[in-house]
Amino acid sequence: MRPQFKSVFFDLDGTLADTAPDLAAAANKMLIDRQLPPIPMQTMRHLASSGARGMIHATFGVGVDDPRFDALKEEFLSNYEQAIHVHTEFFPNMEELLNLLDEYEVPWGIVTNKHQRFTTPLVKSLGLDHRTNAIVSGDTTPFAKPHPAPILLALSQKQVQAAGGVYIGDDLRDVQAGKAAGMQTIAAAYGYCGDHQPPESWAADFIVYEPKDLTSILFIQ
Repeated sequence: MRPQFKSVFFDLDGTLADTAPDLAAAANKMLIDRQLPPIPMQTMRHLASSGARGMIHATFGVGVDDPRFDALKEEFLSNYEQAIHVHTEFFPNMEELLNLLDEYEVPWGIVTNKHQRFTTPLVKSLGLDHRTNAIVSGDTTPFAKPHPAPILLALSQKQVQAAGGVYIGDDLRDVQAGKAAGMQTIAAAYGYCGDHQPPESWAADFIVYEPKDLTSILFIQ
């Protein structure tokens, strides 16, 4: 095998790791604390990419313009911060893929819209903090994806060019950010993908429906 790309960058939630169970648990704790029934995981899963906003709307029907939103958001985030890595795990084959990238000395990193308050402890708990120096959160730069600034910073941290690199994500904004940064893109259709356009409409260079299929794109036999 040989690597097809000079660098590889991943979104975190819904791409590298399945964080939805812990995000849903943080929201459901709010309901349980109010003696209300929890919402099934399958209902909450696709909302994981929209973070606190999506979870709070699903649980309480409260939008960002509602005066109750800020207090509910902080309660949700506090719940999540206290139990950030209980049910979260890598998607199948991801650990093996990262090992393969390391074996072939392919620079890789993580670019997420998750705030550093949550990214840092989660990445550390997953054992990735010592494996890459390119971990960019949603508040690391003044902009979040779909703006290319976070990806451009990660490229700078790895001292690689956008050309020849690829960015992988499970949301339209990931593909938009990757393209704006000058990279090829892979739509992770196995992820959360939000509730908007399907991955086939994102104009990504590649689409994968199972995590294991990433290997055949990133490496040429």
